[in-house]
Amino acid sequence: MRSVRRRLFIRQAAAFSLFSFFTASSKPAWSRNLEAALKNAEGVSASDLASEEDFWHYIKQSFTASSGIINLNNGGVCPAPKIVQDAMKRYYDYSNEAPSYFMWRVLDQGRETLRQNLARIAGCSPEEIAINRNSSEGLETIIFGLPLQRGDEVVASYYDYPNMIHAYKQREIRDGIKVNWVSLQLPSEDEDYLYNQYIKAITPRTKVIHLTHMINWNGQILPVKRIAREARRRGIEVVVDGAHSFAQLNFNIPDLEADYFAASLHKWLYAPIGSGLLYVRKDKIKNIYPLFAADNPMKDDIRKFEYLGTRPFFIEQAIGKAIEFHDMIGIERKQKRLHYLKNYWMNKVKEIPGVRLQTSLSPQWGCALGVVGVNDKSPADLDNFLMDKYKIHVVHIEWQFTKGIRVTPNVYTSLNELDRLVEGIASFAKK
Repeated sequence: MRSVRRRLFIRQAAAFSLFSFFTASSKPAWSRNLEAALKNAEGVSASDLASEEDFWHYIKQSFTASSGIINLNNGGVCPAPKIVQDAMKRYYDYSNEAPSYFMWRVLDQGRETLRQNLARIAGCSPEEIAINRNSSEGLETIIFGLPLQRGDEVVASYYDYPNMIHAYKQREIRDGIKVNWVSLQLPSEDEDYLYNQYIKAITPRTKVIHLTHMINWNGQILPVKRIAREARRRGIEVVVDGAHSFAQLNFNIPDLEADYFAASLHKWLYAPIGSGLLYVRKDKIKNIYPLFAADNPMKDDIRKFEYLGTRPFFIEQAIGKAIEFHDMIGIERKQKRLHYLKNYWMNKVKEIPGVRLQTSLSPQWGCALGVVGVNDKSPADLDNFLMDKYKIHVVHIEWQFTKGIRVTPNVYTSLNELDRLVEGIASFAKK
């Protein structure tokens, strides 16, 4: 039945593409084909579309992915599609015609529209969104801006991103706060276990809980909303690292019930490298000192977190095209496809002797990121083997209890490329 539907998909797409040629012949072929694929996908559920290779083939044409390697480390930085690259280059050229005029008086005026569009996909008020360069900058704005006093305590995890761990340790040295570190046995599909590991670390002096929505080391999703709800009931503020969850998972930021949230837009939104956002709940803005000094650090205005000085406006404004591309695919389609790709290769390698999966196959506990290890073999050796023999780019992980390679496909990844990965892992495991 699926093969019949696939042939129908191709035939209909070809017919629509022919129509598009006469109505929009000035468009490049990949753009016309993509338009046809999107038109033909109308009415197809996100679950069914996740395995429709012909549709995702047309999505792939929107990217400039190298044919020299198979990039399966999109968890580091995702590439931007062509329309985003072109916009950034265009804005860069425009800026250089007269930088102080075109940057400050023209491009800078587009930030409010951009703020509104980011707030729309985040599901919050524009007055709660600041635009910056990455999730580390956003989170450290909060970590260093919180008015914590000597003896105050923070709950965080050894699985949090290193920049955040270092930031809290710096506040320990500088301000005399205390961090209670949570140890997690991952992967886990036990919500009560994950919840209780954080809750039992709370003391009467706890002021903040730091949570990583999707852990970068192995893709584990935490029950952020449940933990945050209990923390707020106790008067504890919640900071969420959403570097990997934003634009990969289908949710609204306020639904997490956290006070602060930051993300890197150059990950799953496919915005230019060096773009990010910071969410601060409206009633919390006035209490946070900005990382870069504003005219009034205590003012109740989200823009006080954007005093970055001269910055690349051409990068910032190209975020708008990334939002358009994100809207075109749709977050539900994207999440379903990414989860399908992760499970596709993990279900194949789990039968290989000696292979250990270290990421959940359940959509509740994981999505695109997957980690696999081979017993008694070095993750770095597997990483190098895949690049040397198969030209597959992954990243090896040795952090806490996670030891393996992290594989992160993207919407432009084909099943043929993942079959090549499976072949490589099987060959390495036999060595």
